[in-house]
Amino acid sequence: MIYNNIKPATFISRPNRFIANIEIGGKREICHVKNTGRCREFLTEGARVFVQESDNMARKTKYDLISVYKGDRLINMDSQVTNKVVQEWLEGGLLFEDIVLIKPESRYKNSRFDFYVETEKQKIYIEVKGVTLEENGVVLFPDAPTERGVKHLRELAECLKEGFEAYVIFVVQMADVKVFKANARTHKAFDETLRQAYEEGVKVMAYECSVTPGSITMTKPVPVLIGCETNLEK
Repeated sequence: MIYNNIKPATFISRPNRFIANIEIGGKREICHVKNTGRCREFLTEGARVFVQESDNMARKTKYDLISVYKGDRLINMDSQVTNKVVQEWLEGGLLFEDIVLIKPESRYKNSRFDFYVETEKQKIYIEVKGVTLEENGVVLFPDAPTERGVKHLRELAECLKEGFEAYVIFVVQMADVKVFKANARTHKAFDETLRQAYEEGVKVMAYECSVTPGSITMTKPVPVLIGCETNLEK
């Protein structure tokens, strides 16, 4: 995934979930935040960020916040990009072979999953989650309680009973991490539901990404820690 019109800036503050104050080109500007998560561990005053300048004159904000440095680590925080990088891998045949159908935003019962995929032998529902929270090389999801995430996991498990395959893919929006695990400290129910879904047969995968100021590309699998068990499925 390639971005256009990327500019360096400095983060000042975040008055609410949707906007941030930044300094760019010596001026203070309002910027749209494309991630409603807390992001408190890296959206700190003075942080180096990269923003995308819009050419849409009708917009209220001229910029979108795309990525931020946490120390020397560049983290993409665009929550809208994760489906795009997964779709790139699907279309490239890097997750499944012999794909005959990729249908984004596909409904199953009371959920709308990110993808429905058919191969010559498989029918698969996929839910994608972006991961931006990192602690000493361990990446965690969620960074805030997510009842919607719990609901998705339960209905992924329901798919199995009707002969579908089900995957949840955690897209780690940074590089050089050690392991992924559910953030039980923030949302115990998500951790418990992920473990139950895995035990019932939902495939749990995590992939890290190569991130630059102007791009993000899914690269390689990250070990997934579920309870005391490490899932190394590719």
